[in-house]
Amino acid sequence: MSYDLVIRNGTVVDGSGFGAYRADVGVVGDTIAFVGRIRERGAEEIDAEGHVVCPGFIDGHTHMDAQVFWDPAGTNSCWHGVTTAVMGNCGFTLAPVRADQRELVVRNLERAEDIDPGALAEGIDWSFETFPEYLDAVDDLPKAINFGANIGHSALRTWAMGERAFEQEATAADLALMSGQLSDAMAAGAIGFSTSRSEHHRTSDDRPVASRLAAWSEIEALVSVMGQAGRGIFEVVDGAMLATDPVARAAGLDRLQDLAVTTGVPITFGMVATKEAGGLLDFMDRAAAAGGRFIAQTHCRGISVLLSFKSRLPFDLIPQWSEFRSRPLDAQLAGLRQPETRADLVEAARDFDYGPFRQVGAQARPPDFEGIKVYRSGLPPNPSVAEVARERGVHPVEAMVDLAVESGLEQLFIQPSLYPQDEATLLRALRHPRAVMTFSDSGAHLSQIADSSIHTHLLGYWVRQRQELPIEQAVSMITLAPSLAWGLSDRGLVRRGMKADLNVFDASRVAPAVPRLVDDLPAGGRRLEQRSEGFLATVVNGRVTIAGGQPTGARPGRLLRGS
Repeated sequence: MSYDLVIRNGTVVDGSGFGAYRADVGVVGDTIAFVGRIRERGAEEIDAEGHVVCPGFIDGHTHMDAQVFWDPAGTNSCWHGVTTAVMGNCGFTLAPVRADQRELVVRNLERAEDIDPGALAEGIDWSFETFPEYLDAVDDLPKAINFGANIGHSALRTWAMGERAFEQEATAADLALMSGQLSDAMAAGAIGFSTSRSEHHRTSDDRPVASRLAAWSEIEALVSVMGQAGRGIFEVVDGAMLATDPVARAAGLDRLQDLAVTTGVPITFGMVATKEAGGLLDFMDRAAAAGGRFIAQTHCRGISVLLSFKSRLPFDLIPQWSEFRSRPLDAQLAGLRQPETRADLVEAARDFDYGPFRQVGAQARPPDFEGIKVYRSGLPPNPSVAEVARERGVHPVEAMVDLAVESGLEQLFIQPSLYPQDEATLLRALRHPRAVMTFSDSGAHLSQIADSSIHTHLLGYWVRQRQELPIEQAVSMITLAPSLAWGLSDRGLVRRGMKADLNVFDASRVAPAVPRLVDDLPAGGRRLEQRSEGFLATVVNGRVTIAGGQPTGARPGRLLRGS
């Protein structure tokens, strides 16, 4: 047989969860043609001696709907072995959209997902109106990774209702319009339908995003469209699932269970592994017994916001700091090197009453110096600001200023989520058969969060450092499990006949790198770039897209349509 690509001498971790084995992998075109000992030479060869060969990673929760138009590489996901990303989560998509109402779609996106409005204005080719037309537009784009797309409820509502989508419930005529467009989207290959009912999702003019105005009967009607078609997955962000009131929480879960059982549509949701969230794992088991299928999207390290002088700091609302932070960065650096200016800023931040301080939009939260980490290494442990301050014999504010000046303002700090992660619940969720390790939010919060690296964190931290998971199980969690959850039946395994999305990495080195802030968005916007360590190659549809940590320029990615 003549092979286009042969990956030799690797340790195959095939995605199934079964034990690893030594073998070669032969690729013809975009398909795995043979796994075993291959004697023939390939047109292209990769020597994987000492490396793992596994399926490409699948990320089921991204917001790359706009980014796909200006970033053919698919960063930062591409650096961490992700070969397929599902976008259109939380009800936020660019389509459907009427040509004279595009600002309504942007209104839903720019604050709730903190996507740079300049990039949205300059980076998108608005060559579409309906969701099927959006899918065709993505299909035509050059791209280095594969994409699947949900249709978002907020966009669907604004397309059907205009401004009324932000003010009232839908009429029967509105619902008929939405149902028809949803049916067309599913027929055209939408992976699923998504919505948000979270109080945290607000528009740029401080109103609830459009999906939050929907009556529950509207949700039931739209998900029923999917049930009748017998296709798709429903992704929901519902604050009722984590309500502090146990009666409200139970009512919310019962409502979701009834929806899953009645429509037959699988339902997926993001799960931050707090101690209280463990009850959601039990709920999924109960719902399964009743005939409803639920899939939790888990994280593997807890969601954190990254702080820096180049982006946001906990001190930005303090009057003295607010004026100082309005200056250009080079002027700020010069000011921090002046003892008097520096002392005034440190004193202001040290003595400020943070009691009434409240987070507004994307602004940083009050500082907890024991909890905020200094980002020195891509994997834990990283020291806290308080620990560094004690080592230096200075106040924590002064330590942050010192580190910033010493790095030319490049130093990043890790601020933990508002929702503290419970390690026991996290490990239980990672191992749970109804959970998938995904939920990166890639494409959103570009200057605050760098969670495209959760896949390399899983392998570097939980597999190698902590040894809580065997590599076979961890790889299956980020390959076969999401392929089954999102209906990507030709990916997720290293088997003959499967599509050749593959990773080759050194299990002794694989890890996230420390991020850095770059100004390369359309219109010059700022984002966090985070690469990785330990990858020899990434292959998408049979072509090498990353080799030795560098992009090859190949653009073999495809739109993956649901069926």
